[in-house]
Amino acid sequence: MSTNTSDKSSGEMRTQDRPISAQRISALVLRYVYLLIGSWPRMLELIYWPMFQLILWGFITEHLLTNSSWVAEASGVLIAAVLLWDILFRSQMGYSISFLEEMWSRNLGHLFVSPLRPYELIAGLTCISLLRTLLGVVPATLVAILLYQYSIYEIGLPLIAFFINLLVFGWALGMMITAVILRAGLGAESFAWLAVFAIAPVSAIYYPVSVLPDWLQPVAWAMPPAYIFEGMRMVLFKREFHGEFLAQAMALNILYLTIGVATFLYSFRVARQRGLLLQIGE
Repeated sequence: MSTNTSDKSSGEMRTQDRPISAQRISALVLRYVYLLIGSWPRMLELIYWPMFQLILWGFITEHLLTNSSWVAEASGVLIAAVLLWDILFRSQMGYSISFLEEMWSRNLGHLFVSPLRPYELIAGLTCISLLRTLLGVVPATLVAILLYQYSIYEIGLPLIAFFINLLVFGWALGMMITAVILRAGLGAESFAWLAVFAIAPVSAIYYPVSVLPDWLQPVAWAMPPAYIFEGMRMVLFKREFHGEFLAQAMALNILYLTIGVATFLYSFRVARQRGLLLQIGE
């Protein structure tokens, strides 16, 4: 016993006494470089975040420079925008993260050994997403009342319509993201964080769609959030609820939800046929 301990200690001492090797360090760096360039989601993540900050805050700055009294005209409009954006963010993340937790724990294959059906998984993920969203957003609305004397509940009944539409669009995004992860593996898990922020600059959260370049405005109008946030500003600025905005958002949500469900079910079928459910990894 003492001999083994002595040999182990001497081995550790010899390892510590070795000089630092630039070759070993460069080999390790090269390994991480290969991992990076071999995963396009990782490359996209590195490029995207600086671009996201630049584009989003650039549009906000441009809008405020040309509309200096904009915030003063409707007290709490930025707080309302943040809270509504959080609904979309949390609904998508709640769906995607719940799915990823099954992959991280290597439990996805075990789930489908049971009689569980893919559409039942979708239903379960949407329910937990709703719960996560409520747990995150409701306390934030109360803090806004305490700290800033602003209540988003003053929007009234339109708030329910805004909430439901943002929630549904978040679920649709979550389904598309999980479909990509099923096909590409955990190497694509960064999409769970990237996707919702990728649409933020064209969602008209903090500024109207008119601030965007002309060629980018059709992209914004092709997604439900633009109609929701434009509708929110109409309620706060003019005390008017535009039903056409809500109708457009609902129609687009039906389209995106259909695409999300179909994409997830297709990816699941392919993953099951190829045995990917039991081979989860990068």
